[in-house]
Amino acid sequence: MRPTDINPGNYGEQLQQKYTTVRQEFAEFSMPELETFESSPVNYRFRAEFRLWHDGEELNHVMFDQATKEKYQVHTFPPACLLINNLMKDLLSELKTNEVARQKLFQIDYLATLSGEIVASLLYHKTLDDSWVKEIQTILNKLRKTYKVDIIGRAKKQKIVLDKDYATEKLLINKQAFTFKQIENSFTQPNAMVNIKMIEWALDITKNSDGDLLELYCGAGNFSVPLAQNFRKVLATEISKTSVAAAQHNIQDNNIDNLKIIRMSSEEFVQAQQGIREFRRLEGVNLKDYDCKTVLVDPPRAGLDDATVDMIKAYENIVYISCNPETLKHNLRTLLKTHKVTRFALFDQFPYTHHAECGVYLQAL
Repeated sequence: MRPTDINPGNYGEQLQQKYTTVRQEFAEFSMPELETFESSPVNYRFRAEFRLWHDGEELNHVMFDQATKEKYQVHTFPPACLLINNLMKDLLSELKTNEVARQKLFQIDYLATLSGEIVASLLYHKTLDDSWVKEIQTILNKLRKTYKVDIIGRAKKQKIVLDKDYATEKLLINKQAFTFKQIENSFTQPNAMVNIKMIEWALDITKNSDGDLLELYCGAGNFSVPLAQNFRKVLATEISKTSVAAAQHNIQDNNIDNLKIIRMSSEEFVQAQQGIREFRRLEGVNLKDYDCKTVLVDPPRAGLDDATVDMIKAYENIVYISCNPETLKHNLRTLLKTHKVTRFALFDQFPYTHHAECGVYLQAL
């Protein structure tokens, strides 16, 4: 998507088109009214990555046209939050005049937060040495007069962290503040304001819930940390070591005492629950201590595998957050044999694109 594709004046029209498309895509099912949660028309992305283009003394952020593959310069990027836009300009100004810092730099990734913290990851086609660290530290000291910024250098088999490799996000969810450790190069929800709306929707549909919650694909605890207030206990699974470590930090930082994270995939959890395999990672966790009547899944674009779909059918309530309507429809064809959809939502995480983030709440027939 080129920056010129962003037209805030047309945002309402494009959202209406997306609403209509989603309704049509799920027309084969008996669905309730589609709740729609809009995005900010501009400055909504809190993650962005750009290639770097060297042209003599010039150094510019560039992107590539998806159709023609031609590169184009990006001086401002309307989808990105103001913090990213401002740092893009000031960081590039420092890099372009520093030969050590700019040499063989080919990409910059930005991770920003509503709290004002930001991480910039610099990717290189060269080995990073002490001279690089010295020059980047000088640049960092200048930038920190204006920004709460950290810089990371990445090269083949190298990761150099100047102070820390994460930003601490603060989200106000239903007037309650939560903090989240967001680690560079790990998954985070890109549209922070829409993410808040997703969490508040999940809190609303699960209020007054009986029993416990099981969450699969919990990441760093984006849903499970705030949702813990709605349940007696929460058991959550995540396969990424980095995300599990962040989740453990977030549990402690938010003073959550009824949430347990275990590192395993959804497929492994199914095997453990059915007694097919034993896992050392489950030592100290007795699955029989949990009375999980609700399950929350937020799978990748591939959706849920058949074994996981069969497993979650046993739960009274299913919260399904989907980034791919096609795989959600495929899974619903099975789940609707035992459940009905009582809430249906569209979250506009990615305005001006065809991407649709959906949420469904299913209850047993």
